[in-house]
Parts: sequence; C-alpha cells; structure tokens
Amino acid sequence: MTQSSNDVPALHPLLRERWSPRAFQDRPVEPEKIESILEAARWAPSAMNEQPWRFLIGVWATHPAAYDRLFQILLPGNQLWAGQAPVLMLSVAKMRNSKDQPNPHAFHDVGQAVAHLTVQAMALGLHVHQMAGFDAAKARESLSIPEGYDPVAAIAVGYQGDPNSLPENLRERELAARVRRPLSEIVFDGQWGEAAEAAEPGS
Repeated sequence: MTQSSNDVPALHPLLRERWSPRAFQDRPVEPEKIESILEAARWAPSAMNEQPWRFLIGVWATHPAAYDRLFQILLPGNQLWAGQAPVLMLSVAKMRNSKDQPNPHAFHDVGQAVAHLTVQAMALGLHVHQMAGFDAAKARESLSIPEGYDPVAAIAVGYQGDPNSLPENLRERELAARVRRPLSEIVFDGQWGEAAEAAEPGS
C-alpha cells in the first residue's frame, strides 16, 4: 500500500512538492544559488559534529571538464538524461572520525547534508535528483578520491524541464504519481512490528 504526498495537507510545501525529475531545462544555475545549496549542506547535523560530507562538483557553464568527469562515472541508464542537468555532483563520506576511528554514521550524515541541500534547492526553485547508479571504482580513480573516503551518491541539480524531452520509457516514469508507504508500515511503537499510535490515521 502506498500514499501520495498530496494526501498529507500538513506537510510543508517544500517537502510535499519535492521530487526527483529527470527532465531539466537547458538553463545555467546561478552561482549564488549553487553556493546557497552547498551552504545548506554545510550546516547539516552530524554525529559528534564530524561533518563527514565532501562534494565534488561540475558546473557545465563554467567548468565543463569537471562536469564531464562526473558525467563519465554515471551508469548508462543515468547518462540518458543526467547530461541535461547543468550541475552534477558526487557526495563523498569521510569514513574515519577525527580520532582516526571508524565512523559508522558517516553515510547517514552525508545523507542529512544532501537532504538539507535538496530542501534549500527547492526553496530556490531548483530540483535535485540523487543517483545510486554510478561506478564507484571509476569515481575513486578518475576523481582522485583518497583512501578513507567513500563515494556515496551522484547528484543532478537544475531547473525542472519538459518531460517530453525524455525517451518514452523515462517520460512515463517522469509523469507517474509520487507515492510513499504509509506511516503504519514504517513506524513502530517501541518494538518491531507493533504499530505506533502516532502513525494511525486521525491520531
């Protein structure tokens, strides 16, 4: 069972309207907006304030070589559409903390940073599409990512474009309803499998 975000009127509009398009406009993203979304990521919370996130970025309008290096690490299915986005990024996690101990929360914290980046992007009229479909080994080599840092996700940023610019199979996915599992399936009351009262409709 799934639920549309449109069925949750209390949800903040920036969250209700957030989604991950594949169609982007051929329009550069203003430098001040790029700085703003990265600043939002910088201020995300993290375990012990380790701030393990790092970002590699390529802006087609100003740094096409950097953009191409990021484009080349994408898997073919993502290359079909991601090259329309004017900004590509790769999030990277520092896997050891400042005491040189393993940081088991590094990926979680990088995800929080990207979530902050995404909401700030929505506030600025931009959209973000995060991708697991990239070659991590190729990224490590071609982007000179050092030992102790792991690639997490590729990210496309830009202004939402026309779905008709996409191949038919991607256009269908672009126009499909955005749905999520209901809270009753994902929130438990103190122990696994026990439905939480707060997650019940009308509670």
